[in-house]
Amino acid sequence: MKKIKRVLISVYDKEGVVEFAGKLVDFGASIISTGGTARLLKENNIECTLVSDLTGAAEILDGRVKTLHPKIHGAILAKRQNPAHLQQLNAMQIEPIDMVVISLYPFFDVISRAETTLEQALENIDIGGPTLVRAAAKNFPDVAVVTSPTQYQWLIREMDETGGALSSETRRKLAITAFRETYQYDGIVTSYLSDIETQVEYPDYLVIGFKKIQDLRYGENPHQSAAFYKELNHPEKGIAALEQLHGKQLSYNNIIDLDAVVKMVTSFEAPCSVIVKHSNPCGVGVGNNLLEAFTKAIATDAVSAFGGIFGFNRKLDLNTAQQLHKIFIEVIAAPDFEPDALQLLTKKKNVRILKLNSNELLDAELNLRKVAGGLLVQDEDILSLSESELQVVSRRQPTTDEMQAMKFAWKVVKWVKSNAVVFCRKDRTIGIGAGQMSRVDSSQFAVEKAGKAGLSLLGTVAASDAFFPFRDGVDAAAKAGATAIIQPGGSVRDEEVIQAADEHEMAMVFTGIRHFRH
Repeated sequence: MKKIKRVLISVYDKEGVVEFAGKLVDFGASIISTGGTARLLKENNIECTLVSDLTGAAEILDGRVKTLHPKIHGAILAKRQNPAHLQQLNAMQIEPIDMVVISLYPFFDVISRAETTLEQALENIDIGGPTLVRAAAKNFPDVAVVTSPTQYQWLIREMDETGGALSSETRRKLAITAFRETYQYDGIVTSYLSDIETQVEYPDYLVIGFKKIQDLRYGENPHQSAAFYKELNHPEKGIAALEQLHGKQLSYNNIIDLDAVVKMVTSFEAPCSVIVKHSNPCGVGVGNNLLEAFTKAIATDAVSAFGGIFGFNRKLDLNTAQQLHKIFIEVIAAPDFEPDALQLLTKKKNVRILKLNSNELLDAELNLRKVAGGLLVQDEDILSLSESELQVVSRRQPTTDEMQAMKFAWKVVKWVKSNAVVFCRKDRTIGIGAGQMSRVDSSQFAVEKAGKAGLSLLGTVAASDAFFPFRDGVDAAAKAGATAIIQPGGSVRDEEVIQAADEHEMAMVFTGIRHFRH
C-alpha cells in the first residue's frame, strides 16, 4: 500500500472533481492544479498550488505549454526505490507526486460536429494531458493515474478502507486503463487526419478506435462471451447508431443479421422490405408502399422468415405493422414508426424494435475480419453499377422489364453468401440460393425454395455473384424458367456460356464486377 500524499489535478471534464479533491485533502493529500481546475477548486474552498507557482514558469502559447516541466515530470517519473533518483529530486527541490488526475480535451466530441474546422480540431488535440498520463502510468509502482470521473467513487472507497492509500494492484489496473485511453485517443487523431490528408491506402500500422457500447449475453453460441463496440469515427451512422425503442437486449447474432439488413435495405430507393436469416436474405421486395413491399418479400420464403430480422427503408405504417404483428419476429428496423404502428408492435414483449438514424451507407468504412494471429482489411463492397456499364453479350437484347429485374437482382445477390444465385422479378425475389459449394447447386436450391413457396420461375431473371464456370448453370436457369441472366463474366468458358444463353434464347448481361461474400 502506498499513501497518496501529493496529487496533480488537471481535468477538462470537471464532473465530480470537487468532491474527489475534497476527499483527497481529507486523507491528508496536497493538491497541485492548473488554470480552470485550480479556479474551480479554490471557489469551493479547496486549497491548491498552481503549477506555474510550483515551476516558476508561466503558461505560454495560449496554454499550449503549462505542465511540460522537469519539476512536474521529474516528480512523477522518479523511481522511489532508486537512491540516485531521490538524490536528484532533493538537489532540485522537487517533491514526488503520488497521483495524477487527468481528463483529456474532448477531441472526439469536437470532430463529431460537422462545422468543426481543421484549425479547431488541431487546437483540441491534447498534448500535456496524454504526456502526464503516460508518465504516471509508466511509473505505476509509485504513482496512481486517474483518467475518468467514473473512477473517483471506487478509489475513494478503497482509500476509506486504507486511510488514504492505494494497493499496487489498483495502480496497475489504473495504468492499464490509462494506456488504453491514450492509445485510443491517438488512434482517433490518426484516423481524423488520415481522412483529410492524402495517405497510403493501407498503412504499415493500423490504428482504429472503438468504444464498448455494451456487453452481450453471449456470442454466436451460449458458451461464447461477447461485447459490442462502436467505431469512433462513425458516430452518426451504422448499426452502432441504431436507437432501440422496445424489446429485450440485442444478441450477437441479431447484430450480425442487422448489418446485412441495413446494408441491403438502404441500397434501394423505392419503398423496400428486407427479411434476413443467418446473414442471408430470405426475401426482398419493393413496391408503391411498405405493405406491398413486405407482402412480396415474405412470399419468397415465409418459413425461413419465422424468427427473422425485418428491415424497412420508410416510416413503418399501421397497415404493415398489423401484418408484422401476426408473425414471430426477432427484430424490426425502420427509419421511423407511426405512433399507432409502434403501439401495436410493442404489445409483443420481446420483439426488438430499432430506429435507423440514417438511410445512408458508411461509404468510406473499412471491412475488418479477424483471423488466427492477424487481421484482414478491405474496403466495403459498395461499388454501384450504372446501366451504361452493363454489357449485353447475348444475341437477344433484354426487354425493359428484364433489365429492371436484372438491376434489382444484382442489388440482392451481392448480399447473399457465395456461391449465390437468385431468381427475381423487377420488384421482388422469387428464389434465393445461398452458400453452396457449387454454383449449379445454388441454382437448384433457389429453384427448390421457389417451388416450396409456390412461386413460378417462368419469366424471371437469374443473377450470379460470380461468373458461370460452365454452361450447366445457364442450362439449369433456363430449365427453371428464367429468360435472362446477369453475371460478372470473365470465365475462360465465357464463349460456351454465352452460346448456351443463345441456344435458350435468353438475354445475358455482363457486369464486369464480382460480388463474392464469404
